[in-house]
Amino acid sequence: MAANKTEQATLGGGCFWCVESAFLQVKGIESVKSGYTGGHTENPTYEQVCTGDTGHAEVAQLTYDPEQISYRQILEIFFTLHDPTQVNRQGNDVGTQYRTSIFYHDEAQKQEAESIIAELENDGAFADPIVTEVTKLDTFYPAEDYHENYYARNPENPYCQAVISPKLAKFRKTFSGLLKD
Repeated sequence: MAANKTEQATLGGGCFWCVESAFLQVKGIESVKSGYTGGHTENPTYEQVCTGDTGHAEVAQLTYDPEQISYRQILEIFFTLHDPTQVNRQGNDVGTQYRTSIFYHDEAQKQEAESIIAELENDGAFADPIVTEVTKLDTFYPAEDYHENYYARNPENPYCQAVISPKLAKFRKTFSGLLKD
């Protein structure tokens, strides 16, 4: 029996805890790793990235089975999880590390990202222009272990309650057909 071929997607939509917690619930997503990319500092720490001086964005790197979920479906979910019209912020999280970004792994992902952004713009899906960066992935630096599955391990954290829980409730309602059993 041949092993499933997996692919990766790397997305920045504000705090990586929010992006991770949603995608962990999606069919076809085999794993989600929080991390940093897009900057100039090698092997950055969370504390360094939080200063905004490293150039890195907080991202979630998804490993997925393209036979179960398409890259396009992943991007459709991504654009509902955050506000792609905000420059260097998501809600109260402010700084370049929270920028909306798609770090593509190959030319097909780049074309799909640019296509869906153009469609959303043409459809007037958002009141303001989409500012999501579409950038080739360079080096992905995994975040510290305590960030992994943060929401599930810290549901009573005030940030999780105020920010992540409402996003997840909306996400589950909108994408109920794509959720794991």
